[in-house]
Amino acid sequence: MAKEVIVTQVRSAIRRPKSQKRTLEALGLKRLHRPVTKVATPQILGMIAKVSHLVTVQDK
Repeated sequence: MAKEVIVTQVRSAIRRPKSQKRTLEALGLKRLHRPVTKVATPQILGMIAKVSHLVTVQDK
């Protein structure tokens, strides 16, 4: 079974570059402190790395 991670946005996207805002949207993060479960594919892990200063990640 594929490994899953729980991603939670903990910092605001205000005053961030548009590419970071779009990455948060692509991850399905719409509000602060609302967790989203994602399958840990290389693409998802790359997106998480791009906005790592705005999110927290936990293993499921």
